Amino acid sequence: MNTHSIPAVSASNVEMQFPGLLAVKDANFELDNGRFLTILGPSGSGKTTLLRMIAGFLKPTRGEIFIKGKEVSAVAPNKRSVGMVFQKLALFPHMTAAQNVAFPLKMRRFDAKKIPARVSEFLNLVRLDGLEDRRMNELSGGQQQRVAIARALVFEPDLLLLDEPLAALDRKLREEMQLEFRRIQKELGVTTINVTHDQREALVVSDQIIVMDHGEIQQDASPTQMYRTPHNPFVANFIGVTNLFVGQLAAVSGEAVDVTIGALTLSGILRSSPETAVLGAQVRCAVRAEQIRISAALDALGELDAAFQGTVKDVIFEGERLLYELSIPELGDDPVRIFHHDQNDFATHDVGETVHIGWMNRDMHIFVAP
Repeated sequence: MNTHSIPAVSASNVEMQFPGLLAVKDANFELDNGRFLTILGPSGSGKTTLLRMIAGFLKPTRGEIFIKGKEVSAVAPNKRSVGMVFQKLALFPHMTAAQNVAFPLKMRRFDAKKIPARVSEFLNLVRLDGLEDRRMNELSGGQQQRVAIARALVFEPDLLLLDEPLAALDRKLREEMQLEFRRIQKELGVTTINVTHDQREALVVSDQIIVMDHGEIQQDASPTQMYRTPHNPFVANFIGVTNLFVGQLAAVSGEAVDVTIGALTLSGILRSSPETAVLGAQVRCAVRAEQIRISAALDALGELDAAFQGTVKDVIFEGERLLYELSIPELGDDPVRIFHHDQNDFATHDVGETVHIGWMNRDMHIFVAP
């Protein structure tokens, strides 16, 4: 058998039923060896439950989970070759960094003579060389994270599981650690599954993303595919800042469709199954905030396919960009959100000012309502 063709992890029709709650419903996915998967979703979406079934802490009420081609429902968590890093790091406060990292090797009866060199190798990997004798209260939050990573990897598991380990960190440190996770994972080539509700983290670290909601997998794709071709309105709205408009399907020509929104007729790209594209069907139209252009002059938007006039209701400074909120009655009652990245033009549009916005037809995703 060609072992290279066997996924590192796969799930087949996996479900988890709690009293009065189907926490995970009919989950199916495959993860290739050496890849970084993030399971992304809001609280209560089932992402942590799915991770805990992969780890062995929960047994599926239906379906099968395979690790390296072996069905693992009867394999205890400590018998699976899995390293884990939790939000609560569960480090031993009375031990030094080196002792914490050495602990799983001792538990697995690793050759005692080789433990110091192995521990030193993995502390160097996470850039903690020189800090091996410090106890946990002598290390920063980021350094403690690195100890936890080294401890999870030191016995060279087949699979690394990350259960929101960065959630408690401040934004700057969290973003630094996201890049560290990616560096370490690429350097070692360890297959990794990460659970988070942080969309940026998922896009930054992952080769593959699964988005979950209400226990169901909504989409399984690469970060680029997930962002550019969302499978449904939930995915479009959950990843990034997206404007959603309600309309009716007016015309269909392959993927190109026309929709009516109030008195307007607009064009976009159909993202639902073609068989659902019935004329008159209710649709939701999604346009990402960064795909919309804004200008005081209408003629500056001449190359765009759709253009509207609106009023600036709020301007929010986010450092590298401005977020505008506009009132455009033609498009509905909800504010239209637009990102503006021009570093030299941040003060152009004030609250109360009349402006023009527009986008290209290819940037409006059309979803037929279920």
